[in-house]
Amino acid sequence: MDIKIIFEDKDILVVEKPPKIPCQGDKTSDDDLMSILDRPYLGLVHRLDRPVGGVMVYAKTEKANSFLSKEISARNLYKEYLVVVCGKPLETQGELRNHLKKLRTINMSKVVDDKTHGSKEAILQYSVLDTIDTEEYGALTLLKIILKTGRHHQIRVQLSHAGFPIWGDNKYNKTFVKKKEWTQISLWAYKIGFKHPNAKEYMSFTSLPYKEFPWNKFHINN
Repeated sequence: MDIKIIFEDKDILVVEKPPKIPCQGDKTSDDDLMSILDRPYLGLVHRLDRPVGGVMVYAKTEKANSFLSKEISARNLYKEYLVVVCGKPLETQGELRNHLKKLRTINMSKVVDDKTHGSKEAILQYSVLDTIDTEEYGALTLLKIILKTGRHHQIRVQLSHAGFPIWGDNKYNKTFVKKKEWTQISLWAYKIGFKHPNAKEYMSFTSLPYKEFPWNKFHINN
């Protein structure tokens, strides 16, 4: 499989992760992105859910891996997503703050009280970019998401809890949970920004979603 290389030097590798491919090897033993890229050393700096596509950065040295991991811990890694949701938020922009608890046995997360043991705060900001009306699904809205924290299934569970679940999400969107056929979730890692681990200059990279429904119903460009 050919993987789109967005940028590469001796310290980092920035690629476009295709949907449905895991970031690293898992219990399924399916082909994973790290194995396909096949570099002498690759450090997993951050993750994308298996169904999600978009821009990812890997570290090519242990030093770069350590630096970028510390940047993530300090919330200095900028992550922006595009998402198509069912319905339309009441406000054109806003912030969602919830506490999430991971349900390991079913590989899901849920919104819980902030005093719940094992819960973690989840923060994201959203902006409405466009809304269209469809015959089958009603209103569909294109959102820009700026992720402030990196929790398990964070965008998916927070948007669902807020009343505008992601189109195609067969875990958190009740419309698609009921569907027998598989659907591709319309969540895409659009932009990533960070300080280069060696040069220390700020860099950002983008990736656009594939031209398929529902993305092709919206005008999306860099």
